[in-house]
Amino acid sequence: MPASAALAGFFLGLSLIVAIGAQNAFVLRQGLQGRHVLAICLTCAASDALLIAAGVGGFATMISSIGWLDPLLRYGGAAFLASYGLRSLRSAASGNSALTVRGDAEQSLAAALLTCLALTWLNPHVYLDTVVLLGSISTRYPGKEFAFAAGATSASFLFFFSLGYGARLLRPLFARPAAWRLLDGLIALVMGTIAFNLVSSG
Repeated sequence: MPASAALAGFFLGLSLIVAIGAQNAFVLRQGLQGRHVLAICLTCAASDALLIAAGVGGFATMISSIGWLDPLLRYGGAAFLASYGLRSLRSAASGNSALTVRGDAEQSLAAALLTCLALTWLNPHVYLDTVVLLGSISTRYPGKEFAFAAGATSASFLFFFSLGYGARLLRPLFARPAAWRLLDGLIALVMGTIAFNLVSSG
């Protein structure tokens, strides 16, 4: 049944993205600030949809044969994540984080989208989860790969829009400066850990 393949794709896709990561931390922060939430959530979900489609379409097999692509993604992604993490660490240490949801400098839509795209497409773990893992598991549903991909894509849309727009429920908590410093510190830790794992895995 296509429905069973879709459900399998949905729950597997959801399980892969619920863990806190660079992309999710950025979406959470944008949601707390109420800035470009629709564009950010749509960009994340659409990116996942493209990657899932590529994996189910057999792209995973092709990229595994390109030897130079893996180190390029790994070290390039690590460098970007490390720089973003250092910025968050400085913000946490200085205590200059926003005291209110809109207290800090406004970030343009273009800048927010570029950051979002970099956090998504420069992270090799995204390719591992969406292209390689989901792509390979979809082969267990011959003739129903489209339903599997649709289920996984639906999970991405549900998760990112829930995270982005649900973050507003936490705004009273983040009216406190300490909460923003803690969030920035956690983001720095997540970014630094991922960057270290990317480099050390080589």
